[in-house]
Amino acid sequence: MNKRKHQKILDHFSIKDPEIHKIMLTVNFDEWLEPEFKKLNNNEFFLALCRTIIGQQLSGKAANTIYSRFINLFKHKKVTPKNLLKVKDQKIRDAGISWAKIKYIKDLAQKIQNGEMNPEILYDLKNEEVITELIKVKGIGNWTAEMVLIFTLNRNDVFSFGDLGLKKGLEKVYGLHNPTQKQTEKIISKWTPYKSFGSIALWHSLE
Repeated sequence: MNKRKHQKILDHFSIKDPEIHKIMLTVNFDEWLEPEFKKLNNNEFFLALCRTIIGQQLSGKAANTIYSRFINLFKHKKVTPKNLLKVKDQKIRDAGISWAKIKYIKDLAQKIQNGEMNPEILYDLKNEEVITELIKVKGIGNWTAEMVLIFTLNRNDVFSFGDLGLKKGLEKVYGLHNPTQKQTEKIISKWTPYKSFGSIALWHSLE
C-alpha cells in the first residue's frame, strides 16, 4: 500500500474511531494485502478461490500446509480448471483436503471450464453482485465471498458479520460481550469507506 493511502486511512480512523486506530498503528497491512493490486486472469483467480476454499475452517498454518501439498499435486503443470479436473479425487484427498472441499473446487473448475462462471468479470461488479455470483459455486457462502472481496478483489469497504474472529476482536477491543448486530453496525458504520482495514485491525488484535 502506498504511503499516501496508508496515511489517509490512519487519519480517517484517528478521527472516527480512536480505539481501533490504536490497533491500526501496529498493523503491517502489506503482510495482509498485496502491496500492489493487480488484476488476476481466470486461471490465477481460480487458484485464489481454490486457496480460499481449502482454507475454510482451518488455522492459517494448517491451511498453508495443505495448500502447499495441493500445489505439489500439479508438479510442473499450472493449476488450471482443466488440469484440476484431470486429478483423481483420492489423490487430492491424500493431500489433506476433505471430500467436501474436493467437490467444491471441482465444481468451481467445472463452472469456469464450461463458461458458467468468468472470474475476470467480478472486478467490474459491485460487492453484492460479486457475492451473488460466487455463492453459485458449491461450498462458497457469504463468508468465503467476503474474504475474496477483501483479499483478492482488494475492496476497501467490507465487513463480514459471520466471521468469528471479527466478533472476538470486537469483544476484545471494545469490551463487549457477544456483540449484537446493532452494536456491531454502530461501530463499523464509522469506518466507512475503509471497513476492510478495520476488519484487518480486529484480526490483528487477536494475534
